[in-house]
Amino acid sequence: MPAKVHRVRIDPFKPLAEEPHTGHNRWHEAIEPILEVEPGERVILETRDAFDAQLTPQSTADDVTRARLGPVHPLTGPVYVKGAEPGDLLEVKLLEIEPDPWEHWGYTAEVPGFGFLRDVFPDPYIIHWHLVGDYAESPQLPGVRIRRCPHPGILGVAPSRELREQATRREAELAVRGGVALPPDPTDAVPSQGPVATEGLRTIPPRENAGNIDIKQITPGASVFLPVWVEGALFSTGDVHFAQGDSEACGTAIEMRAAVHVEFRVHKGEAQRRGIRTLQFLRDGYFTEPEMAAPRRFYATTGICVREDGTNESENLTLAARDALLKMIDYLGTRGFDRQQAYALCSVAVDLRVSQVVDVPNFIVSALLPLDIFV
Repeated sequence: MPAKVHRVRIDPFKPLAEEPHTGHNRWHEAIEPILEVEPGERVILETRDAFDAQLTPQSTADDVTRARLGPVHPLTGPVYVKGAEPGDLLEVKLLEIEPDPWEHWGYTAEVPGFGFLRDVFPDPYIIHWHLVGDYAESPQLPGVRIRRCPHPGILGVAPSRELREQATRREAELAVRGGVALPPDPTDAVPSQGPVATEGLRTIPPRENAGNIDIKQITPGASVFLPVWVEGALFSTGDVHFAQGDSEACGTAIEMRAAVHVEFRVHKGEAQRRGIRTLQFLRDGYFTEPEMAAPRRFYATTGICVREDGTNESENLTLAARDALLKMIDYLGTRGFDRQQAYALCSVAVDLRVSQVVDVPNFIVSALLPLDIFV
């Protein structure tokens, strides 16, 4: 007898706040599940785009400027997996992703104050993509065709109270030291009232419960392993990407709405027994077409730990990655792209690879541009 199939339906043209029974946009252990399932049952979760319907196929750069970060990211869930308990390892088998079944549209946005090179790119920008079969094409990037490589930008389980409080403390301490962190904020929170709104963790960073992982290798066929922190695990997903470069440098990939098909399995006591506290994943085949998984044709730039003013830092991967990315943007300029086009193209197609971390003081990061995206 075939396993039971559950489907959570949404109206993708309505923001989550108008359908709060379908999901949430904060992480908290007290969020009520929207569905209970047995291990082995197929679950289909329809998802909204990362900016929660604030952007449309008609949106301009001005609309990007007006977009609020409070509603980011709307997640579908949580799903209560029967039998899952703290200390267990939840296996999530990603079976299928339906890219925007409603409109076949996606976008890449550069949001002021956000992204890896936010100091270099202060202006808003948006690219609209037509998602046609296996490819995405855009009038804003003529001559470019990005191959389909769909994956959930966010998947995760609820944190325990202890983990949530620990994350809140350490991120607050980071902010005091001058780092970047978003503290709990009830503005635009869903649920909008109570401790979830005031205490819930923002969805921007990944943590021990996974969350905003942005790992493009987690495409259909992958198995994701998550330590369980609360009874039922309380799994959620959203922020699905049609394609992305390893880095998602400008802060967005090819963002889309989607329907994500998953299946769960519970490995009793395995997270505790093996000391697993963060996401792990497995696959037995290429995550995308072989020529794109390891580009057969590419152009690469490299970066080292030297600042633009000539100052040499020691063993700084962030600086090396920045250097490689800026050089790739310069290279794309020689191919006729302006700098905002080039930055967006890096976000959706260029892979930042750690080439070496032993030749002190200069680590090397390589930026690989697959040439098969040009048509």
